[in-house]
Amino acid sequence: MSDDSPGTPLLRAEGLTKTHYGEGTPAHAVRGVDLSVGRGEFVAVTGPSGAGKSTLLHLLGGLQRADAGSIWLDGECTDSYSEARWAVERRKAIGIVFQFFNLVSNLSVADNVELPALLAGVAPKRARAEREALLAELGLEGKERSMPGELSGGEQQRVALARALVNHPPLLLADEPAGSLDSKGTREVMRLLSRFHGRGQSIVLVTHDARLASAADRVISFFDGRIADDAALDTAPARRTGVSGVLKLKD
Repeated sequence: MSDDSPGTPLLRAEGLTKTHYGEGTPAHAVRGVDLSVGRGEFVAVTGPSGAGKSTLLHLLGGLQRADAGSIWLDGECTDSYSEARWAVERRKAIGIVFQFFNLVSNLSVADNVELPALLAGVAPKRARAEREALLAELGLEGKERSMPGELSGGEQQRVALARALVNHPPLLLADEPAGSLDSKGTREVMRLLSRFHGRGQSIVLVTHDARLASAADRVISFFDGRIADDAALDTAPARRTGVSGVLKLKD
């Protein structure tokens, strides 16, 4: 990412289009979407199953290629990005959290969180320090040596969140992060997203859960591959930046 001027959106998309081809009729998942996300903004994308929400998020993170349209990250057009360049962006500038955690099952919690930092060229000592701070903040002290399969769903999602944030990416993309969690896990995810947003973290959240969406600044209603509505929430909490210290997760 390159342009830090206040007026430049952190993320901008124009005319994004994506069609899935398989057996049967082609599925028009994203149909000419325009979207802009400012620095420090928390945007929730809601809509029914099959509306194309996850495909949109995957396009924004470079996990899928659009058939048409363009994406700008911090003012830089990504049209010419190779798969390798997108991989670099996802290590350094874009954190992604998935519904089913996507943790490496044969790596410990500590290794799962440190891996993106090490791949991004961070010194091992600093990667360890970042990991320790995040796991402490997320209420996962003592779980460093655990394997993902030994954790509850909520704990696994907190590990996934730590992994996504270990490199302090300007943008966090969250794809149904509470979709496979119970009500307690959903509350934990909502509280954590709100906490990091309060420190200035930019977030794009795809969710069908109105409770999670209520934590955002803006809610985009997505239907049949298009933005049906884009509304600011008057109840969005004031953001703060530069918050320091470790806040413990409370049940």
